Amino acid sequence: MDIVQKIQILMPHRSLLSGNLVGIEKEGLRVSRKGGISQAPHPSAFGCALTHPNITIDFSESLIELVTPPMRNAKEVLSFLSNTQHYLYHHLPKDQSFWPASMPCVIRGETFIPIAQFGTSNRGMMKTLYRTGLANRYGSVMQTIAGIHFNYSFSLEFWEQYRSLLAPSETIRTFIDCGYMGLTRNVVRYGWLIPYLFGASPAVCKSFLKGYHKHSLVEFNEGTLYKPYATSLRMGDIGYQNLRSDEVGVKANYNSLSHYIHSLQAAMQTPCQEYEDIGLKKHGKYQQLNTNILQIENEYYASVRPKPLVDESKQPLDALHDNGIGYVELRSIDINPLTPLGIDQEQVLFLEAYILFCLLESSPIISSREQFEIDNNDQLVAHEGRKPGLLLTKKGQQCTLQEWGQILIDDIERCAQLLSTEHQQAVISIARRIKNPDLTPSAITLNQMKNRNQGFFDYINVIAKQYRRTFLSNEVDTRHFDYLDQQTKSSCAKQLKIEQADNLRFDEFLADYFKGS
Repeated sequence: MDIVQKIQILMPHRSLLSGNLVGIEKEGLRVSRKGGISQAPHPSAFGCALTHPNITIDFSESLIELVTPPMRNAKEVLSFLSNTQHYLYHHLPKDQSFWPASMPCVIRGETFIPIAQFGTSNRGMMKTLYRTGLANRYGSVMQTIAGIHFNYSFSLEFWEQYRSLLAPSETIRTFIDCGYMGLTRNVVRYGWLIPYLFGASPAVCKSFLKGYHKHSLVEFNEGTLYKPYATSLRMGDIGYQNLRSDEVGVKANYNSLSHYIHSLQAAMQTPCQEYEDIGLKKHGKYQQLNTNILQIENEYYASVRPKPLVDESKQPLDALHDNGIGYVELRSIDINPLTPLGIDQEQVLFLEAYILFCLLESSPIISSREQFEIDNNDQLVAHEGRKPGLLLTKKGQQCTLQEWGQILIDDIERCAQLLSTEHQQAVISIARRIKNPDLTPSAITLNQMKNRNQGFFDYINVIAKQYRRTFLSNEVDTRHFDYLDQQTKSSCAKQLKIEQADNLRFDEFLADYFKGS
């Protein structure tokens, strides 16, 4: 059954899609008045990062992550994110700002990137040690790149109806897992479309690449490097990479849920000589969680991840195996400095239609040959996506980005008909970027930098200060602020409870943790 037929049989049941849930995780650096990464610890006004559900930290003490719960629609999730970001500005020290771009501000060096601290519990120390391992393996600078994660789930009622139409003899768990894995394969397969449409990192501060000799970027001005047709350097070869695991032949396999789990478990259990050379401990102090290709599954960077619903009693891969897939996490989205939240309603609506397309489109397994094409397409679009006549490879044949992009957009627009008129309008609006690359965030960003005669840092720094002023002038949503005040208090109470409940030495805790993996 092709995608048009699937849309037709689902049309009478389209109301079931209103039960889908969307969530957003947005990262951003705290930046000092002088323009470098803030050296101050995570502000106490934001509670305890280990247990706060909405304001936490990622790699660094200064890399804040704002997390929304799963919500019913674009308007609700963006309202929650906006009010949380308002709260952040309201409590941020006056000498700091919140960096509104994926690529970082001025970096003075590895030692000026404070690693995130999560308290004295075994669980908290493990999170910090994992990040220490990332720093020792890849360098801290790479970990300062920020992004937006888009989380999406289809309602159980939709899955049940979809199964009754397509495969009534299958168990619901099997059908859902297969459906989500097919979706993730298509996100991988057509992954280049997201950086093209929404990439917003065509330039970078020179300090990011200090000592980095292998790159193809050119000088924009004395403080900035860029690629003239780049869309997302964050997703290119100076951004997130899994080079070590790729070199030894370990790559996430999306061809089934069991393949996916097994491929990551293999990487977590396979020793790596380079990481053994770093050593597990130095002078009695841990340098990383272990010396395997991956310390834990999160170390593998992927543009999309199938995720289990939260189950704190289990490791993530065990929860996936035991409970199945609860939602998917799209991870290839740049922070757009042109919008106050880094993402806007039109984009959220488009992404919902895109994910529905990835579910309904047929999704054969990805061969090693196709994976090679996918990797090449991704790199080409990240670095040269707006280049006139750019050729991509599709099933062994070359075609222009515009030709392939229009085919995808047409199907995404058809899928949007199952959602709402608003979704259709969002797809139509964003589709104009296919034929006119000047409408993409990456092009607009570079054009504004040129017109204002500003390098990357100066351009983003002006925007950062402007957004801070704007948010602080907005009226406070007292209910939301009261809610976050309560989360601040309860998060620290929860962290203290976890710390007091520890009854194992850290060595024993780690041994127990990895015994189960």
